Amino acid sequence: MQRARRDSVKRERERELSPVATRKPLKKKARTESFDRTGNHDRSENLGKAEDFDFAWVGDMATETLTEKNPSFVLQEVHKVSYEDRPVPQFKDPENDVIVKVGWTGICGSDVHYWSHGRIGSFVLEKPMVLGHESSGTIVKVGSKVTSVKEGDRVAMEPGVPCRRCKPCKIGQYNLCPYVEFASTPPYDGTLARYYNIPADFCYKLPDHVSLEEGALVEPTAVAVHITKQGDVKPGNSVVVFGAGPVGLLCAGVAKAYGATNIVMVDIVESKLKFAQEFLGGCEIYIPDTSKTPAESAQALKRKCQNIPETGADVAIDASGAASSTQTAIHVLRRGGTFVQGGMGRDEINFPIMAVCANEITVKGSFRYGQGDYELAVGLISRGQLNVKSMISKKVKFEEAEQAFKEVKEGKVVKVLIEGPRD
Repeated sequence: MQRARRDSVKRERERELSPVATRKPLKKKARTESFDRTGNHDRSENLGKAEDFDFAWVGDMATETLTEKNPSFVLQEVHKVSYEDRPVPQFKDPENDVIVKVGWTGICGSDVHYWSHGRIGSFVLEKPMVLGHESSGTIVKVGSKVTSVKEGDRVAMEPGVPCRRCKPCKIGQYNLCPYVEFASTPPYDGTLARYYNIPADFCYKLPDHVSLEEGALVEPTAVAVHITKQGDVKPGNSVVVFGAGPVGLLCAGVAKAYGATNIVMVDIVESKLKFAQEFLGGCEIYIPDTSKTPAESAQALKRKCQNIPETGADVAIDASGAASSTQTAIHVLRRGGTFVQGGMGRDEINFPIMAVCANEITVKGSFRYGQGDYELAVGLISRGQLNVKSMISKKVKFEEAEQAFKEVKEGKVVKVLIEGPRD
């Protein structure tokens, strides 16, 4: 009661001293109304500490105006981006959400695809969207019931929030939730901003010795973890990975951590394969002859690579999305082997169905990440089993994000990180 009385007196004093008191109208405060993940109408206020707000009075009504800025990297349309000061995000769930101040964000191929094409499959850019989803940062605000993390914790953010109620969610396959809100996938904004709102249980604390830069690479590592899980890689397995980009490199690294002893990387760019050998601490590499058919290319690979028995590999992973890689991968497998499609390519391709049937090949898709994948990714990086820092080709300031996208599009780099907006 005493505290409330003191606050009342303070407000009255501010009201008396305010130069705008009852004299002229004020601009309405930045406020949004939305529906939270449970379908309830959400009228939660903009977040911030007391010092982040200006208070002005009109009669008996107080209006709050944010002084804190939230610079954001926004895709307006194909090849057109802008830097905007957007509202500081609100809690969607005031009890269980947190606000993260973004430290670093990696550029993903999907972000580049939206920037250059404006769509991926059925996901079409119809309004301006903040890009980015491979991010780490520091928690600056926590919901009233959050206990798993606290302000000041350094975290990697899992950027896809499921509904938690549909059948896939209930059986533990929340990555297949049809209602998932995934950052930087239309219509949902991404993480290339100063602040980002996210449920606390989709934040993963980073050990003290893991940098925020490495934390930004947890997301693609989790993608690789999920792909490799789908392949059911076991100790002693032979594994062929098609595509020596970031996800392909990480798939091979995760397979090695799982105990695979014979790994072959396949790509048409020799420099990428040389880096793969450095990243993995040694592996066999193969540059396919594009004049050969997929079946012929697979036979040539098996003849050249000592790590792959003549009968074929145990597991083949495509991380390129190229139709020829998918086709060759099926032919390079042993009878009863497993193929995982991790790379996104054309909607439809010619598929070697006879080889799949006759050899009882197990064919699996892989989509993002699921239960336990982020924890395992953090663990692999923390224990030094994956040297993700060596994948970072370049780090740029937030204001240089557009140029960084161009360099990734040109294939000049392995992984570029964009620093969060500075204060």
